[in-house]
Amino acid sequence: MLESVFEMSHNNQKKIAIINDISGFGRCSVAVSLPVISHMKVQGCVVPTSVFSNHTGFPSFFCDDYTDRMPAYIEEWKKLGLRFEGITSGFLGSAAQIEIVTDFIRAFRDERTKVVIDPVMGENGRAYPTYTADMCERMKHLVQFADILTPNVTEACMLAGLPYKGSGWTGGELRRIVERLRGLGAGKIVISGLETGHYVSNAVSERPGELKILRQKRVGKVRSGTGDIFSAIIAADCVNGVDFEQSVKKAAAFVKDCILVTEEMDIPETDGVCFEEVLYKLK
Repeated sequence: MLESVFEMSHNNQKKIAIINDISGFGRCSVAVSLPVISHMKVQGCVVPTSVFSNHTGFPSFFCDDYTDRMPAYIEEWKKLGLRFEGITSGFLGSAAQIEIVTDFIRAFRDERTKVVIDPVMGENGRAYPTYTADMCERMKHLVQFADILTPNVTEACMLAGLPYKGSGWTGGELRRIVERLRGLGAGKIVISGLETGHYVSNAVSERPGELKILRQKRVGKVRSGTGDIFSAIIAADCVNGVDFEQSVKKAAAFVKDCILVTEEMDIPETDGVCFEEVLYKLK
């Protein structure tokens, strides 16, 4: 990484590099992660992967893919001598973008940098239409850099190469998935969105052989952006030195608060969650 005479002034505050798409409407990706991270007293620095008018859950949308411009964009940060306490990645639209993120981590990671990978690959047992077999393999390679990995259960199964099921997970099955993920190089792991009757659970593992299931009563509908909020809280807490299990509990509780207030306001499911209404609760 190139050094700069301005390095000290640029690096006196904690920073997280947020590598994700920008959606102008629909409250997901950078639109939610940036304000959450900022609220938690960490500077968020965005590397856009693409720009959407509104996210892909709407019937139509404008998209400007940013892949070809990302390397030149990142090169300017190298000139500034920027250093990051955290790097977090979200939806990546191509194999080329996964490689760019890999190169970014190699260039900017130092002894104090924590990397949080949210492998946004699919949901409900299926990969997203944009995700090819090659992309899945490259994502497995990216996981080796993850100090914290935050997949949903679909993504965890895809990365682990194990069968998906909608509910009824046993502790033994989850341990097998977690150890497969750890075998890819992931450090701490939280698998979100486990269906357990009237509850939604997160499977948390901080070290080999350890697994805890944290349950929370289900509320409302499934909405866009909740995974981005969850991962943003985990990333900011990691940089701020918060205990991992406590961070997962905090993130799950905040997402629940977001869903509750959104249901009260009768907001369409496509429009994400009204996190602005409850951001003051996040400490």
